Amino acid sequence: MSIGETLAKERQQAGLSVTQVSLQTRIRETVIRGMETDDFSTCGGNFYARGHIRSISRVIGIDPEPLVSEFDAAHGGAPQPVSAVSAFEPEQPVAFRERRSPNWSAAMALALALVLVYGIVQVVGHGGGREQRTAQQVAGTPSAPAAPRPPKAAPPKNGAPVVSAPRKSVELRVKAKRTTWFSVRGDKGRLLYGGVLRTGEERRWTAKKKISVVIGVGGSVRLTVNGKDAGAPGQGKGVQRLSFDRGDPETT
Repeated sequence: MSIGETLAKERQQAGLSVTQVSLQTRIRETVIRGMETDDFSTCGGNFYARGHIRSISRVIGIDPEPLVSEFDAAHGGAPQPVSAVSAFEPEQPVAFRERRSPNWSAAMALALALVLVYGIVQVVGHGGGREQRTAQQVAGTPSAPAAPRPPKAAPPKNGAPVVSAPRKSVELRVKAKRTTWFSVRGDKGRLLYGGVLRTGEERRWTAKKKISVVIGVGGSVRLTVNGKDAGAPGQGKGVQRLSFDRGDPETT
């Protein structure tokens, strides 16, 4: 089985479309379709083709190294490493300046100047200093009255409804019931996660105002939103797109 046939087969078994792989890897759909037919001319060179093979393999959940080795064998082999000697050896010898002996006369003059400045600072500091006294409270002088304490809030009467504090964030927990592709975006569409969730894998994300998710296969994950069970959306259906805020899931 060729490299392209392997990528196409594993992608389909992972339940992913070419569009979903493109969104996750940032590789154009036309390039992915060409690679699945063993056409690597649109990758921009062997270096980028190797990187595309690795990126796509990680998203669909397979080891990329056997495919990269097969690609190198079919396209002239892997690039040869550059030796450390040839990389760091200069083409022309570097001329080093002759080391000069220390100038002891200048060093002694600098030391004497520092001693003289230190002595002047000590004399001026002790002669011009003034004794500081801390103010003490005179005996018998009444102290300032303490500020009154605010009255305590009365406890709610029996039977009165207790208002819960509003949530300050959105929390999402997910557990994969079977392998599927999963994407999570937070506030302002910022990508929090995008990849394949394996069966039994659990993850958690938080955002300030909103969380949006894309589920590759309906009913493949179980969601918990803001600490409440939201079930397994889209049972028996295809791709599911959902969003949650601080008030979800709504209760009736």
